[in-house]
Amino acid sequence: MPRFDSQKIRNLVGNIFEAAGVEAEKAAVMAECLTEADMIGHFTHGLALVPGYVAALADGVINGKGDVRIISDRGACVAWDGNQLPGAWLTASAVDLAVERASQYGTCSVAVGRSQHNGALAAYLRRATDKGFMVQICCSTASGAWVAPFGGTKRLFTPNPMAAGIPTEGDPILLDISASITTVTMVNGLAAEGKKFDHDWLLTAGGIATNDPVEVTQNGGSLMPLGGMEKGHKGYAMALLVEALSHGLSGFGRMGEVEEGSLSVFVTVSDPDAFGGADSFRKQMSFLADACRDNPPRPGVEAVRVPGDAAMAKWRDAQINGVVLSAEIADGLEKSATQFGLAMV
Repeated sequence: MPRFDSQKIRNLVGNIFEAAGVEAEKAAVMAECLTEADMIGHFTHGLALVPGYVAALADGVINGKGDVRIISDRGACVAWDGNQLPGAWLTASAVDLAVERASQYGTCSVAVGRSQHNGALAAYLRRATDKGFMVQICCSTASGAWVAPFGGTKRLFTPNPMAAGIPTEGDPILLDISASITTVTMVNGLAAEGKKFDHDWLLTAGGIATNDPVEVTQNGGSLMPLGGMEKGHKGYAMALLVEALSHGLSGFGRMGEVEEGSLSVFVTVSDPDAFGGADSFRKQMSFLADACRDNPPRPGVEAVRVPGDAAMAKWRDAQINGVVLSAEIADGLEKSATQFGLAMV
């Protein structure tokens, strides 16, 4: 697959969003975060989203101009009404504010309601870990429903992702997981290709385990929570926690009228120096990460990895050699650029 200079791609995407009606500073942040997602290997939640975001801006689903409405600000605790602004800008802004406030208070949490789609949560983690801070992010889409509560059959939750960035003496540990076994993107992709999962990770509308994504995309089925048929109470519990943090603390959730694509985000940043000390934190986390990597691998596994190892290797490669883009993603960017009279890099 062809490679593209990461800075040129960021500039192009920023220009596309600005031409689509997004204020310049917001457009630049959106471009930065979507490009970061591709650089760390989250191809489905990065630059592939550009054409969809452009369409949502044109339809008025995403608001490209304006600012948040501050619901509450107690210094270390902040709540915003996101005003249906771009989720990438809102999430990045929440992390940046939480880093700034954590420097003062030791920790800071920001809850954002009425945000639009924000892509891959992992793409925001280095904004904190590069400064030596630990960060946690979770979100849920109030207007979406794909996952039934454990024991049920009716869709209620979205996959409800949760991510965390943990600084070490070397590369950060980067976690990005969800409360469902698989993702909506994977379900839609396999259904479009006429393929099935290797395992029964889905439920039919009647609550029977299946590997056929069509049961979800066409027949009202759902994604299984993490843990599956036997241990799905674990993913169910995680989904509830994410909704309490994002929807509950932001004050914008599933109850009442919900705008299209509206989601809520919760960010917490902690300064290790305000606790046991930044140096001790990095040493402890480095020891733990190395202990994981040194663990004897089971048969069929080449080596034990730590979450973030592959992402950082891909990021460095993209920095040096360019971002790898599939023909489909590159074509989507070119069409979006052409729409506004811009040239593809």
